[in-house]
Amino acid sequence: MVSHLFVNAKVFTGRDETDFASAFRITDGSFSWVGDHSEVRGEQAVDLGGRTVLPGLLDVHTHPAALAALTDAVDCLPPQVVSLAQLLDRLRTHRNLGGGADQWIIGRGYDEARYPEGRSPTAHDLDQVSLTQPVIVKRCDGHTAVCNTRALELAGITSATPDPVGARFERDEQGRPNGILTELEAVRAVERLLPALGGDDLADRLAGLDERFLSRGIVGVCDLRASTLPDPLATFRAARARGLRPRCTLYLEWDPGRPPDDLSDEDRLGPVRIGGLKLFMDGAYSNRTAWVNDPYPDSCEHGIHTVSDEDARAAVDWARRNQVQVAVHAMGDQALEHVVELFGEAEPWLAGRPSIRLEHATLVSAGLIERITSARMSFGIATHTIFLYAEHDSYRANLSAEQARVAYPIRSLYHGVRPLALASDCPATAWSDADNVFVSVKAAVARRAYNGADIGQAEAITVPQALSLYTGRARHVAPLGQVGVIAPGYDGSFVVLDRDVFTVAHEDIDQVRIDQTWIEGAQVYAR
Repeated sequence: MVSHLFVNAKVFTGRDETDFASAFRITDGSFSWVGDHSEVRGEQAVDLGGRTVLPGLLDVHTHPAALAALTDAVDCLPPQVVSLAQLLDRLRTHRNLGGGADQWIIGRGYDEARYPEGRSPTAHDLDQVSLTQPVIVKRCDGHTAVCNTRALELAGITSATPDPVGARFERDEQGRPNGILTELEAVRAVERLLPALGGDDLADRLAGLDERFLSRGIVGVCDLRASTLPDPLATFRAARARGLRPRCTLYLEWDPGRPPDDLSDEDRLGPVRIGGLKLFMDGAYSNRTAWVNDPYPDSCEHGIHTVSDEDARAAVDWARRNQVQVAVHAMGDQALEHVVELFGEAEPWLAGRPSIRLEHATLVSAGLIERITSARMSFGIATHTIFLYAEHDSYRANLSAEQARVAYPIRSLYHGVRPLALASDCPATAWSDADNVFVSVKAAVARRAYNGADIGQAEAITVPQALSLYTGRARHVAPLGQVGVIAPGYDGSFVVLDRDVFTVAHEDIDQVRIDQTWIEGAQVYAR
């Protein structure tokens, strides 16, 4: 039996927003006692010197597979890149520039809402990077990309090419494709040409994310598009064998034409497991493809409804049969309402966690919260503050005053929906450090954007409340095992901070750093 006692700390347990302790014991990798420093008498202990301790942090909506696949992409995210000229300069730093005609130049994370040019890049712009090599750069939301003329030629996209279902090849005034690929099926039409990586390469890249997560205190993640990898479960498990230490729960994107094989118990269990399906009900707010009741400002457009009711029901039937969740991407209020209409009165099939997760949940009125919580179906929500914080310019342009009032209503959700989490959606957000938990906590507490703009201060929450949405409350949203709480019986996973996040000024919360990360009683990271 291996036992370690830790004393003299300010311990936020994650069990409740008011629950703190000052000492704890870990025995054989699990918390065995949590209490007050004064209860300890004459035992050898690790003195934490009064520092602040949190449970290991959980990011229940992120994209490690995408991060691994984009290892070769140049980072074009704000705040480093905030103009079209800077975007082109950044793409010119790609190591493939000047290579052969089959060498792709890849970028990620542009956000044209910040650009003084006031528009998206086009194929014409990217042609200034290369006319002979294909160039593609994904937008910060992950739902849109833009490519150059050479990439369009390779993909066979011409004026006569029809738009994919639920997506668009944007066009110029003459009807010619302008390189902007709106929504996932349009992006895939070009991305399918990218050189494929082998399973070993992808496993190595995933394993290489270990320090990224641990330096941010993240001990558990949900990959909400794991099936961007050819064999996600095998690849993630290989990455774990190579040193990826956070727990990983994977969600497979639903393809009605090729549903996944049924799962075994082994697929659903362990530190790397299949947790559910991912279903897209609509698009994104920043590119006006979220499905909304009221049209976008100065427009008659209501966004895009991206999946048929038949396909959505088939996904739920598969998940019910395989005893896993369905995570539904639904940003717009009409998308959210439609999910509740389709499944609200259906019988839930999972015990102890939501059968259906609502991802993003941008526009949520008090009436919709009531419908969600009173439904027969068990719903959970994974939402964000990083979007309003980082993409304020897009949201300001795309939300009406009434919509802005109910955008990401974290306070209302906190008090209305028990299975609730904040998450990063990294790298599908317009911020290079999106999975720094303390950026999201700052935005939740201060409700101000990166530029100081008010993003709904009536919906602000406290620091303990925000942290509970990355710990004890977050664990109710997803099957990640016995993590997220400092309590007897849970994994001995915790983080030590470099300062007290509960007392620093709100504007400095994003400066808090992780000094140590521990998993199952072993220190795995030190700053």
